[in-house]
Parts: sequence; C-alpha cells; structure tokens
Amino acid sequence: MYPEDRYYSREHEWLRADGEELVLGITDFAQDELGDVVFVELPAVGDSFEAGAEIGTIESVKAVAELFVPIAGSISAVNETIQDQPELLNSDPHGEGWLVRLAPTDPDATGELMNAAQYEEFVKSGE
Repeated sequence: MYPEDRYYSREHEWLRADGEELVLGITDFAQDELGDVVFVELPAVGDSFEAGAEIGTIESVKAVAELFVPIAGSISAVNETIQDQPELLNSDPHGEGWLVRLAPTDPDATGELMNAAQYEEFVKSGE
C-alpha cells in the first residue's frame, strides 16, 4: 500500500531520496485522517531546520495539522503547485502531492525512520 522507495516517520511524513536531496510529503494515511485539504503553508527555500522541527501546516475541513521534518536540513524547493491546488494532497499524496525538497545535513540520518512494511504495521497498531 505504501511505496517501497521511501522512509516513513511516526508523524506520517515520507521521505524519498532523489540524488543528493530528499523529497518530503505526507502519507496516504495522514491525508485520509485529515480529510479534504484546503490550504497548505510551507517554508521558504533556504530555510534550515533541525530534525523534528515544525516546518508548516496543513489545513483541512476537519483540522489544522503541523508538518514536521524528520531529519535536519535546508529547504531547496517547495511544491508551488500544492499551494495553488492543495487537493493534490488528497488525490496523490505519494506523487504530485509532494511538499518540499530537502538538502539533508546528514544523508545517513534516515536510518531512524521506518520502511514501508514497518510503517504499515505502525499504522495498523494505532500508536
């Protein structure tokens, strides 16, 4: 159910390696829990964050959720399309609904994140 080429966090974000950078988005589980997304606030290119920092918010008809970055790094790009079409988070959270590109401080920091099978078990456990 979840793409195998990613790392997953306990906060329901995913990271996918793309060359020297990582692409960040939210999981299908997260978008389903949020409901219809109506607004996304993302950081600016060049902003730097420590692992676990809040980098933005996602607003849906149900709630406002914080967006966290699982590893330290700086923002190298933001998905401008998602700001104009936030519904992409609902229709394609693992594809066109990506949020930011991140230049990681430590590319090996993904070791603490889950693979797809581990994340699926995490979601099923309801933690």
